[in-house]
Amino acid sequence: MELLKVKEGEENSRIDAYISSKTDISRVTVQRLIKEGNVLVNNKEVKASYKTKIDDEISVEEEKPIEVEIKAQNIPIPILYEDNDIIVVNKPKGMVVHPANGNLDGTLVNAVMAICKDSLSGIGGEIRPGIVHRLDKDTSGVIIVAKNDKAHINLSEQIKNHQVEKTYIALVRGVVKENQATIDMPISRSTKDRKKMAVNKNGKRAITHFIVLKRFPKDNCTLLQVKIETGRTHQIRVHMAEIGHPLIGDTVYSSGKNPWGIEGQCLHAKSLKFKHPITEKEMYIEAPLPEYFLNLINKLEENEKMII
Repeated sequence: MELLKVKEGEENSRIDAYISSKTDISRVTVQRLIKEGNVLVNNKEVKASYKTKIDDEISVEEEKPIEVEIKAQNIPIPILYEDNDIIVVNKPKGMVVHPANGNLDGTLVNAVMAICKDSLSGIGGEIRPGIVHRLDKDTSGVIIVAKNDKAHINLSEQIKNHQVEKTYIALVRGVVKENQATIDMPISRSTKDRKKMAVNKNGKRAITHFIVLKRFPKDNCTLLQVKIETGRTHQIRVHMAEIGHPLIGDTVYSSGKNPWGIEGQCLHAKSLKFKHPITEKEMYIEAPLPEYFLNLINKLEENEKMII
């Protein structure tokens, strides 16, 4: 971890430029670390445009570099759409998006490298080629990968400006009373456990909308359609847990019962709506629910029909 203190004469600088000038961390990497909540100024998260003040105490938690060559691996992965600029895939549950400590291969990046060969954007860096956005390891569904830098920059801007419509399907504990609702609660990295996120008044604004698709009172759970305006880390999982309806299978944000033995949260990125980064054509791409999720819903529906 880098610890910095702003001295006289160093004030009024953009935080990303300041950190880059004081460390060996590139400005692009600093901006990503800020977005991920790994940069704190006086123990609070800030935006990359934040201007430094005298005596500001800055902490920068950077990932340890991975000294490994990232290789293409022939891992079967469903392709939902592909052209010269982007590839959209249905990420399986249990697959990590990019290599990191503890997951050096078998990732989405390894799989896509085998499909796209050398045609992936380099903006994400050596371990994140083409990666524009991410999904948690145990979240399945639609994810876009950029094949060139122009596509990467355009898609990143669309996401930043909330122009990408992301729709999820989630199965949560408890019978949700509202037919639909909006959760508007700021999220930041947990002060108790840096590996977790939490609702925090000093965090970044996070907005989640949900609609009830089906209630299963006998099994005390609810199927939801969820749309997010913002893309904070673990946003849906944190928001649903905060209102008392954690995702079934989520052991990080819930210690509740899991009678179905589901490993990892029941969350699927169903669809993405966006403009093609080069042609500007309206794109709508959908991924079918994974088999385990469909089987669980079928069991719940059968239980509802049973007469006790």
